Amino acid sequence: MKGYLQLNSGDCFQGQWLTSAPVDGIKGEIVFFTGMTGYQEVLTDPSYKDQIIVFTYPLIGNYGINEVNFESKKPHVAGVIVYEAKQTAFHYESQYSLTEYLEKWGIPMLGSIDTRAVVKKIRSKGTMPAVLTSEKTEQSITLLEDQKVSKVTVFKPESYGNGSQHIVLMDFGTKKSIVKSLVKRGCTVTVVPYNTPFEEVKKIKPDGILLSNGPGDPKDLETVLPTVKKLITHYPTLGICLGHQLAALALGANTKKLAFGHRGANHPVVDSVTGKVFMSSQNHSYVVDTQSIKDTGLTLRFTNLHDQSVEGFDHEKFPLQTVQFHPEANPGPAESEYIFDEFIETVKANNGRVFAYA
Repeated sequence: MKGYLQLNSGDCFQGQWLTSAPVDGIKGEIVFFTGMTGYQEVLTDPSYKDQIIVFTYPLIGNYGINEVNFESKKPHVAGVIVYEAKQTAFHYESQYSLTEYLEKWGIPMLGSIDTRAVVKKIRSKGTMPAVLTSEKTEQSITLLEDQKVSKVTVFKPESYGNGSQHIVLMDFGTKKSIVKSLVKRGCTVTVVPYNTPFEEVKKIKPDGILLSNGPGDPKDLETVLPTVKKLITHYPTLGICLGHQLAALALGANTKKLAFGHRGANHPVVDSVTGKVFMSSQNHSYVVDTQSIKDTGLTLRFTNLHDQSVEGFDHEKFPLQTVQFHPEANPGPAESEYIFDEFIETVKANNGRVFAYA
């Protein structure tokens, strides 16, 4: 059955439904992911909430869907665009085909699309609203501007692990693999809702704070910035992706939107401390404006070698470290996992002290 991907730019691409066709059409911001593998992690990453994802690799789904690589309890994408998707799966851990999994959750997948042409449009005109339909329409596409973090955060605290270092993870849309990375390093992790007040966090008596990844514009979370600043000035803190952006905003820096974002497992990043270059896994639309960090105490540590954008900070005074990429490496290369090791060493060195800087 024919289906259509229509972009707000006016471009229209015809394909074939690989799942049931959406009854009323599916709207979302269209973005693309460049990794050859990792589609299961991408689909269940809360940072992709309500987005239509274009997989650039021409064959998706050949190893199916397993029960262990989910990043959350359900998929969060609005729709999926592929050139070809395997209807069967070839892997000993596979439990479902990609099509079966998306059908189960009512997420439409459109195939036989020239994904290269779609990506070229996105790269030239930027990410934009798009719609998946069974009939062409001439109407402009508008998206509801809503705050997405509240849709993907936990509703009450959840605890994992039984280690000696107690980390409170502020959940802006965290991935399961971030929690696993901390537990593996001997931590007890308490995941709390994104809007948990500072005094409630303090009662938990954490040794350190992790500000998680998540979807949307960091400036939509202006109300939590005072809490983020208090956490940074009282505990050793690690910010990842959205958490990195929120830390920067809380300390007085600014963020801006990229034309088409960074989404894939092949982004080279240089660490100015070690001098080493490594490949990273990324998923974000917004970055910290380099020109805005003056007088914030933030010191640039990590830089993207594709476009020289900010990939992470240290701080002159606070035990704060932030990274724009995903050190848990799901999906993608594992070279940046040492970020967690550095964070835990900082937490241990602090020895449970609660400090406060003027």
